[in-house]
Amino acid sequence: MKLMLICPTWEDVHRRKMRARAFRFPPVNLTLLAAMTPEEWEVSIVDENVDDIDFEADVDLVGITTMTATAPRAYAIADRFRARGVRVVMGGMHVSAMPQEALQHADAVVVGEAEGCWHRVLEDFKRGEMKGIYRSEKFPDLAGLPIPRRDLLRKKANLTTDTIQTARGCPFGCSFCAVSYFFGREYRMRPVKEVIAEIEAMGSKFVGFLDDNIAGDRRYAKELFQALASEGIMWAGQASTTIAKDKELLKLAQKSGCKGLFVGFESISEDSLGEVGKRFNRVEEYREVIKRFHDHGIVVEGAFIFGFDHDDLGVFERTLEFAKKSGLDLAQFGILTPLPGTPLRARLEREGRIISNDWTMYNIGHAVFRPKNMTPEQLEEGTQWAWLQFYSSPSILARLFRLAGRTPSFLLPLLLINAGYHRMVYDAYGRKGWDRWDRRSASG
Repeated sequence: MKLMLICPTWEDVHRRKMRARAFRFPPVNLTLLAAMTPEEWEVSIVDENVDDIDFEADVDLVGITTMTATAPRAYAIADRFRARGVRVVMGGMHVSAMPQEALQHADAVVVGEAEGCWHRVLEDFKRGEMKGIYRSEKFPDLAGLPIPRRDLLRKKANLTTDTIQTARGCPFGCSFCAVSYFFGREYRMRPVKEVIAEIEAMGSKFVGFLDDNIAGDRRYAKELFQALASEGIMWAGQASTTIAKDKELLKLAQKSGCKGLFVGFESISEDSLGEVGKRFNRVEEYREVIKRFHDHGIVVEGAFIFGFDHDDLGVFERTLEFAKKSGLDLAQFGILTPLPGTPLRARLEREGRIISNDWTMYNIGHAVFRPKNMTPEQLEEGTQWAWLQFYSSPSILARLFRLAGRTPSFLLPLLLINAGYHRMVYDAYGRKGWDRWDRRSASG
């Protein structure tokens, strides 16, 4: 029997341009499902971001994963296969939040993490008795998971295929984030020895950790970092600002080979952070957090969100000024997005502020709700302006000059990354986005 696992692409041309090869990671969830599929199945993976789908392929079952922004494309793919009589099962965060919607385009849907019910899906398919909805009885235990089938990926199509996940879940429950409803409010960790075994199987000198917070459980993180220190690798991942408060943890991260962290600062307004339940971020500590990372040889990419109820038109310039002067090496700017299943969406629906249910727009690049202190158009244009300003040539040169005095060995990699962002941003938004915002802000 033949199984095709598909990750759909973005339909929004601007977001496609913002996901250039240099910053793209493969669908690790599909490689894990492939590894969990019995040997009697012939499995293929199609990441539509890098490969075309063969809709005439000889397959028995198609599995599609999707986030909200790619859901319409996922549905279109499913419809084409089903028109041929091929059975389709769908899963992912969007499907878990909107299972009845997804069932209009699939024979079966998986709500939540698929590891706990994947074998049931395949067995029911073989018997011709597929159910409409599958759920795991509990959040899956992460111990004993097989090594993902990275051999099914086209390596040179991504930044790296050597990515790994060590834990799932998040106790914080920020109102805009879908992680806690999908993965749960408690951390579940893989045994460190299994993580190390997978890294050694990769044979790579650089590894990307896909955890939403690599140091969410500090005791586990310290054990992991101690084990990584003897592997001689370099790695990057994502962490909250709280990691910088633990000096021992920071030292271990440095010794383990940590070279870069993506940090969700979200806002430079305490009111906005409180609005979405991220009070553990302390704005007055941001500069010290960045300095501590730098003192340990760690590059920092900061993420910011615009569109909170406390944001006015001045938020773009204030945030940009902070991003430039705080010493951040890289930055990303996104629009607050009320994803299905989140408390944020429930609140904005109650307030009658959702203005679009076109899922392709739910990609942090579009305003799909009515902000309180600006128009949706101003929110979009201000966000584009922040991208364009931060990755303008003068801004990049200033950052690189500062870096040369701090960590000269990072100069070439960060030059290439900044140049990649510059190209992506100007391809997506162009000079028109800059001019539009300047005219609008000047007119008040």
